[in-house]
Amino acid sequence: MANLKEIRNRISSVSSTMQITSAMKMVSAAKLKKAQDAITAMRPYSDKLTELLQNLSASMEGDSGSRFAEERPVEKVLVVAISSNRGLAGAFNSNIVKEAKNIAENAYAGKEVHFLTIGKKANDILKRTHTVIFNESVIFDDLTFENVEEIAERVMNLFVEGTYDKVELLYNSFKNAATQIVTREQFLPIVPLKEQFEDVTPENTSDYIFEPSKEEIVKQLIPKALKTQFFKGIRDSVASEHGARMTAMHKATDNATELRDQLKLTYNKARQAAITNEILEIVGGAEALNN
Repeated sequence: MANLKEIRNRISSVSSTMQITSAMKMVSAAKLKKAQDAITAMRPYSDKLTELLQNLSASMEGDSGSRFAEERPVEKVLVVAISSNRGLAGAFNSNIVKEAKNIAENAYAGKEVHFLTIGKKANDILKRTHTVIFNESVIFDDLTFENVEEIAERVMNLFVEGTYDKVELLYNSFKNAATQIVTREQFLPIVPLKEQFEDVTPENTSDYIFEPSKEEIVKQLIPKALKTQFFKGIRDSVASEHGARMTAMHKATDNATELRDQLKLTYNKARQAAITNEILEIVGGAEALNN
């Protein structure tokens, strides 16, 4: 009977876990819908802003003189690693940490690589073995463009001041609830247009009328586009986080259900065996009395 009691306790424990994972799955599904709508609505604006900047840059003769496009010998690199504050999201955070370490140890081997972490999970792991200049975890409590803009400006100033020669963004890009793609983007310096699109020429760019001047518009547009790119990366990561957590909790619920069913079957078999043994003992006792 002690064995039966142990199985009952395990069934109760697994059932409680299943209720928790099921609830977390529903919460993540609700948050995913909101985050997915946000990134879906933002992408057309971000893409159009980038397209406009590319057309303006392509139509300009020579260097636009932007301080954010300055190419320098790469000695110090800053990687902005975007993770989450909470776990239970499958490989969402571990993929970011793994790629961050790969960037530091392989992609920029021999260079000085520092990290700016957004989210507690990446910060907790990377600070043990690498230099984390600062961590921004509270941003997820109130994720607005104004709050993200402050972080983006800090990163942009670090590049302009010459503290870092290159800045990269590292985050999970949202594809669907079950698929998150680890994305690595060069944030600064701005990648020259000719390196992105070989077929871009002044003849196939759009014709604009500029007021006050083309240079002044580009000067104002570049910081805006950079901040939008930074914000889009965080938005992508948030949507990916909820998708990964919903998928992970769905699998955990299915596994808990399967384990509970197996435990119930084991319990029923053990109980039936115990009942059978009791019947055999009664029958054996009765036969002994008759003899």
